[in-house]
Amino acid sequence: MRNRFILSPSVLDEAVPGLEALAKSDWLVNKPKLPDGDKQTRMSAIYRPIADFVAEALARGERPVSIAGDCCAAIGVVAGLQRAGLNPIVIWFDAHGDFNTWETTPSGFIGGMPLAMMVGRGEQTIVDAAGLTPIAETQVILTDARALDPGEQELIKQSAVQHLPDPTSLLTYAFPNNPLLIHFDPDIIQTSEVPAMDYPAPGGVSARELQKVFRHVAQTGNIAAVSLASWNHERDQNGQSQKVCMALLQILLDSY
Repeated sequence: MRNRFILSPSVLDEAVPGLEALAKSDWLVNKPKLPDGDKQTRMSAIYRPIADFVAEALARGERPVSIAGDCCAAIGVVAGLQRAGLNPIVIWFDAHGDFNTWETTPSGFIGGMPLAMMVGRGEQTIVDAAGLTPIAETQVILTDARALDPGEQELIKQSAVQHLPDPTSLLTYAFPNNPLLIHFDPDIIQTSEVPAMDYPAPGGVSARELQKVFRHVAQTGNIAAVSLASWNHERDQNGQSQKVCMALLQILLDSY
């Protein structure tokens, strides 16, 4: 399957010029002019083109791959999958739960809310703007999420989201024969291997362990789309984080 890439060089609604250097000649670089307004309005202007790109790539029989500076961009990916008629299982690889709402967040950081948004909880402005219909919590696998805020942790326990604290448990997981969206935040990996992270969390799996998991998931043949939240390029002085992350991404994209 041919992979088609869209790169959004931004974190939430802030431009990240260094991320743009990652783009290859055949990638679409998503840099729309942002409107005046609040953060959600500006972020929506970035994620709508992602939804368009994903839907168009799938219509051509291609697999869309989104790389952006934050996890919220995955909202656009899911919206595009839905527009193409797919109802994916979402596997969310992240050191954090991204399941906060305005009621649970201690910081007010909207970047800690995208997974909750996708299932219809909390903030919905961006979800509505992208054209996403909230997905069923039973279609979400959250793996790792070792760094949870107290209210967020309780919300996950009360939800129907499948929380697998150990990502290697996916090696024996019985995946349904459904299209898969793989969302990958590199902070799931031990910080000694990917040091260029804005929100590092102690612990995590090794890159070698995650390689095994990614190969196993890829072997299902059901990966319909991939969403990667980038490392901090300004902190990646020796390119180590980029090397590790892009190698892992390639494993997900290998054809089986």
